[in-house]
Formats: sequence, C-alpha cells, structure tokens
Amino acid sequence: MSNKVTVLGSLNVDTTLRVARMPQPGETLSTENKTSAAGGKGANQAVAAARAGADTSFIGKVGNDDAGRFMVESLNNDHIDTSAIITDPVVGTGSAFILLDEAGQNSILVYGGSNQQLSADEVIAREDEIAKADILIAQFETPQAATLAAFTVAKQHNVITILNPAPAAEMDPAILKVTDLVVPNETESAELTGIEVTDEASMDANAKKFKELGVKNLIITVGSKGAYYATENQSGFVPAFKVKAVDTTAAGDTFIGALSSQLKDDFSNIVEALTFAQRASSLTVQGLGAMPSIPTFDQIKAASEK
Repeated sequence: MSNKVTVLGSLNVDTTLRVARMPQPGETLSTENKTSAAGGKGANQAVAAARAGADTSFIGKVGNDDAGRFMVESLNNDHIDTSAIITDPVVGTGSAFILLDEAGQNSILVYGGSNQQLSADEVIAREDEIAKADILIAQFETPQAATLAAFTVAKQHNVITILNPAPAAEMDPAILKVTDLVVPNETESAELTGIEVTDEASMDANAKKFKELGVKNLIITVGSKGAYYATENQSGFVPAFKVKAVDTTAAGDTFIGALSSQLKDDFSNIVEALTFAQRASSLTVQGLGAMPSIPTFDQIKAASEK
C-alpha cells in the first residue's frame, strides 16, 4: 500500500557546470562540461516519491516559457499529476546553476523566478488536491505564506504535513504549529532551534525545542553519517549506507520523497521508512545529476537485498 503524496514546491531548470575545483574570488576557470536537467527541491522530491511508488501530485508555478513546459513534461514523464501547476504570464520559470567539483561537492545559485510568485490564495484554491493526499510536503524554495496556507488546509483534512526547511531561512513560526514532521539537516536544525548539532544529546535537545515550537516529530539528516529521528514514542539514530559519492545533488530530496512514499500516518514504521529513504539517497549520490540519478522502487529494493 503506497501513499498518496502531494508536493508543494519549486520547479527549476538546473544547469550543472563541472569544474576541477571551486573558483576563488576574482578567478576565472573553464568548465569541463555543461548539462541542463529538470530540478528544484520540490520537483526532485516529487520525482523521488513517484519513483519510490507513491501516487504523486504537484502544486507549484512555472513561467509561460520553454523551461516551464519542459518542467511540466518532466514530471508527467514520471506519472506525476501536474494539473495543479499554475503558469505565471509574466515571471519566468525558476533556474539553478550548480558548480560541481571533482570531489563531488557542489555550490548552487538559485533564481526563484515564478516559484516566488505562488500565493496563499492560489494554494487554497487547490484544496481538493491537498485533501485527497495522505501526505503533503513543502520546502523553502516557494513563499512561506503559500506553505502556511497549504499546511493549514491539510490539517483540516487530516493530511500529514512534512516540512523540509531548506534552504535554511528565517521562518514564520506559525508554520511549525501545523507541521507533523520536520526534516532539516544539521545546519538547518541549528538555524531553527539555536542549538548546534554535535552529538546525540544535542539532537535530543533539538527535538525538545521543536516540540516546544509545535512539531512533535523530527528527523535530522547528518550527511554521510545517517539520520536522527524523534517521535512522540521513540528516538534514535540510523546510520547511513557507505557508498562512494559522485554527486550529492538531490540526496536530501531523494531521502524525503522516498520517506514519504513509505511512512505510515502514525509514524509507527519510522525506522523502516528511514532505512528505505537512506538506501534511496545512497543510490542517488552514486549517479550524476539530480533527477536522472533518483532511483525507482525496484532499484531501492534490489540494493536493500544485496
């Protein structure tokens, strides 16, 4: 039984520039390669959920341009329902420029474009899309007012809300009060709670702080080390799978999408869902590019059985 997942989020065309190393201020380097692909945190998470077996739909905004049509088509190719994607007549589709070095590390510049034009009213108008989901996911590449509106609607229909507070930003505290599960990395968690993540005790302290802020369930992803989780009933740390990373782009997005495809509404299977999500992101980092390297359910299962 797979979940119905709706993603509210960003749609960006990613341009990746491969470089030997990151440039210094004032320095000009030549790139070894340039590729373009569908991306954006929201789109990546939706594709990860869909490929992991979830019945997935998307709420977002694109420009009236080739990039926007390309983004919608990319999601359709993964059987994602795009009927709730709005076309902005004025502002162009979002884009991101990714510098990727030989060690597999990346630096990313994002132009929000039409993603930043998504309004609370437009989201509320898509109440039916939200109501039929089991899980609604949002990130911080679309306006927080839209997220707050969507999560508020979701809670009226008993839909589980998952917030990925990335990229790290000042946050409207009202959003956390309608969030069931928050999934930051260690930097984003520290940004929101003011408590630096260094060990399990500091993670427990983060979980306690999030509970005070209104969120009962927390997962902190700690890169190649693994993920910490805390629910109302249990907490612990699930180590990551050891693999050679080629490109870490979309690893976190794959994690969240894959997690949402498996998670039960009472979080009783959080460890299993987490392990599945870690396996999925361990496959993503072994391939180049964001979307092309996001694995399918069969690939995740096959890797789990090795």
